[in-house]
Amino acid sequence: MLTRARKMFYRARGYYAGQLGGEAFRLDPYHSKFWRKAASGTWEPETFSVLSQYLDKRHDYLDIGAWIGPTVLFGARKARHVWCFEPDPSAFRALAWNVELNDLNNVSAFPVALSQGFGVARMASFGGERGDSMTSLLNAGGDQGIDALTIGWEAFAKEVDLRGVSLVKMDIEGAEFDVLPTLIPWLKAQRPALYLSTHAPFLAPETRAARMAQLVGALSFYGTCLDGRGNPVTPEAFCQPEALERFPTFLFRT
Repeated sequence: MLTRARKMFYRARGYYAGQLGGEAFRLDPYHSKFWRKAASGTWEPETFSVLSQYLDKRHDYLDIGAWIGPTVLFGARKARHVWCFEPDPSAFRALAWNVELNDLNNVSAFPVALSQGFGVARMASFGGERGDSMTSLLNAGGDQGIDALTIGWEAFAKEVDLRGVSLVKMDIEGAEFDVLPTLIPWLKAQRPALYLSTHAPFLAPETRAARMAQLVGALSFYGTCLDGRGNPVTPEAFCQPEALERFPTFLFRT
């Protein structure tokens, strides 16, 4: 009863007062349960640490798979400009709301999915609910699917100045195996730090090791790869059970 009353209060007020990475924000009231978890420091503290380390007011941030915006909001406080993508309409509505609640004028948010090119693709959440952070192009036949507009990386990169990007975060629920290769020429030329979440369990079991090996092979031009705990990892780690059966995040840097 108390929890319901709190939710009603937040919604009547129009925002939830919370914290991300130790900084205060106004946040949409319909995700108050998640915002409380983020404020407690139990949601991806390593992610906020990476954002703090690689972002400053002289550089820009690229967030591919922004969801409702926790990393976008925090990144916008640190970076000169934020470019972000979130194709799930439910999540994008919350993302846009959160950007507006915090008067962030240095965020360019796009309700499209990076893919092989311009078009329309079917996608659905692996969790079964729209807007729940697990929407993926790999789950085209899932329940409550949606049609999403897609754009190719080359077309996007031609239209904006990305020379100042110091950090790329990619968390796109398995689509990284097809999308990331399209960024390789740009990544090689610009060498921003890459914070990559991998989702091998969303692939067919017999293909996981090969696809992970291809992924890390394409990124071999980076001098260092760290795991979520900040420990150096070798390419062989991408084909170990922990990487194939779970959802680890890796930081690639020069």
